[in-house]
Amino acid sequence: MTRGDGQTAGAAYAISAYLLWGLLPLYFLLLSPTGPWELVAWRVVLSLVFCALLLTVTRGWKALGLIIRQPKLLGLTALAGVLIYINWQVFVIGTLNGQVVETSLGYFINPITTVLLGVFVLRERIRVAQWAAIGIAAVAVVVIVVVYGSFPWIALSLTASFGVYGLIKKKIGPAVDAVSGLTLESLWLIPIAVLQLILVAVTPAGITMGQNGVWHAVLLGLAGVATAVPLLLFAAGTRRIDLTLIGMIQFITPIMQFLLGVVVLGEAMPPARWVGFILVWVAIAVFVVDMLLAARRGRRAQRPELV
Repeated sequence: MTRGDGQTAGAAYAISAYLLWGLLPLYFLLLSPTGPWELVAWRVVLSLVFCALLLTVTRGWKALGLIIRQPKLLGLTALAGVLIYINWQVFVIGTLNGQVVETSLGYFINPITTVLLGVFVLRERIRVAQWAAIGIAAVAVVVIVVVYGSFPWIALSLTASFGVYGLIKKKIGPAVDAVSGLTLESLWLIPIAVLQLILVAVTPAGITMGQNGVWHAVLLGLAGVATAVPLLLFAAGTRRIDLTLIGMIQFITPIMQFLLGVVVLGEAMPPARWVGFILVWVAIAVFVVDMLLAARRGRRAQRPELV
């Protein structure tokens, strides 16, 4: 496969991942009357089952065994598991409570959060335009809190949890492949998932799995596939294409979620909320333009000088 073919395949994998993530709210809404706590519990359990099947098919158990023998890597996968659990739970709560637009805000802000983590955790130096984007995004959050009168806890929880999750995954690096990583993350979360299922079972509504017809049971049973497939496509894409392109593609998900919330689900967008979102989009525009210019300068610097 040539570099061009690899780039094309990588872009296709990444776009597919972000398209699937963009459709997740519709999938979760189809699972009604399953509530957010039961849904995330099944998502954890069935992700583990799906990953175990993948490890068997791809003969990946040996690679998993090597990771288990390294306590530091195990600890990092446990931390990653907690962070992705928070992300999943908050996202599902937001989706099932009619706050899909706010979940999109979290993922719009996420690239800027990643830059902030790079500054304060990795001690990276950033450009003036990136600081400008961070400042505009901060003003947007203040506008939403003060003028709109609602603290965007769902958006900020999503961007914080996924941002730090990405930081942990970067620290783990190539030492943990995508399937082994998700397997271990799901495994660490099994006690939480079991506890949630027990607590849901003793509520008046009870467990919905198998209680609402075959179609509902099949859809809920696919929760593990719906979780794992986009993550695996994302991993395949990032190995083949530049981070600059990933940075552009990742906005597919929040754009889809925003349109789903406003156009399909009819969520309210009063003027103050529009102002906050427009400021976020301005920050993103500054961020993306700066990223493209930096990538162009980098390519020019790599070109050999003509003698």
